[in-house]
Amino acid sequence: MPAGYSSLRAALKGTETMIDESRLRRMQFRAWHRGTKEADLMIGGFFDTYANGWSEAQALWFEALLDEDDVEIMAWAIGVAPVPPRYEGEMMQALRKLDYIPIAR
Repeated sequence: MPAGYSSLRAALKGTETMIDESRLRRMQFRAWHRGTKEADLMIGGFFDTYANGWSEAQALWFEALLDEDDVEIMAWAIGVAPVPPRYEGEMMQALRKLDYIPIAR
């Protein structure tokens, strides 16, 4: 389990709602088909690690993020560009940890 995963799960406990399975599949597809391998790993890896158990508000946040350009998302995640206020918060903090990206060894 990635570092930070349990703390995010603990923070989300009690806020879980059932997100429609077809909606989750659409988000997963969009997360893993971004246009570059780097973006796929970052955004898709984040989805795979954290999506199970998202609240409606968290799912809406992620869907809005998916509408942003990959370059912007990656810049926010690695800290080279300021994060817009609408994306600041617990979800962006988890995205910025980058501990969910699979690294082949």
